[in-house]
Amino acid sequence: MPTALTQVAADALGVGLRDVRVEFGDTSMPATGSPVGSNGAMMVSAAVHNAGIAVRDQLIALAVNDPASPLHGADPAKVNAADGRLTVGSGAGEPYTSLMQRHRMADAEAIGSWSPPPPDTPYGLLTFGAQFARVAVDADLGIVRVQQLAGAFAPGRVLNPRTARSQLMGGMLWGMSQALLEGNRMDPRTGRWASASLGDYLVPVNADAPEVDVELIEVDDHVTGPLGVKGVGEIGQVGSGAAIANAVYHATGYRVRELPIAIEHLLPNLPVTSTAVAGGSRPDPR
Repeated sequence: MPTALTQVAADALGVGLRDVRVEFGDTSMPATGSPVGSNGAMMVSAAVHNAGIAVRDQLIALAVNDPASPLHGADPAKVNAADGRLTVGSGAGEPYTSLMQRHRMADAEAIGSWSPPPPDTPYGLLTFGAQFARVAVDADLGIVRVQQLAGAFAPGRVLNPRTARSQLMGGMLWGMSQALLEGNRMDPRTGRWASASLGDYLVPVNADAPEVDVELIEVDDHVTGPLGVKGVGEIGQVGSGAAIANAVYHATGYRVRELPIAIEHLLPNLPVTSTAVAGGSRPDPR
């Protein structure tokens, strides 16, 4: 998230990425929303954007009312901010530094805030997505191997394609882990969990990871906030397990109704041959 917030602040202020430093994780900082439930980037980026625009507008107002500024008398709506400079079209302009030094300003600040739309708004506020899986099931041993995962997601505006794609890919692998590996049972003799630590709790490693394809579909949606950001948290995970379970059903003809899908579920129900086919799942946007 710090990378995306740096980009948002730089864009709002009209400065370079190297000129922005994001600070957070300290109780001396302003309050912000919790980065869970796909809300982190959506909520915080909106507040950062509004704060940056407020600071930029302060400096534009200062410049157009300053007789010593090349922008004096210009229409504030026509002043552009880019690369640390205020300009009007391709004509007159000056850098922030000159303007602030002339007015003996050490800094300019503003507090940005944002409140999400009410829950009963008649719009879809969350990310939509669809996922698909290709699996192979060993007809003799009942072992399931995921050969490919693919997902297409529409998270509104994508702040950083690289980090968003990485987040979604991790979520899809997490869903694969839920579908085939993760599970814990209570030992009735001791009343303790059978897997007490990550040393014996199954999660996927690199050797388990299949080919993962992530497609991002940007949607211009400003109902959610000033930037149109929706978020890419759990959406990567929620459909992955369902797609794998559907693919297992298509390959074996047997519908497993609990996760993780274990060998003992499949062995008594396998046909003579099992083939790898695709299964799909569309996460419920609600």
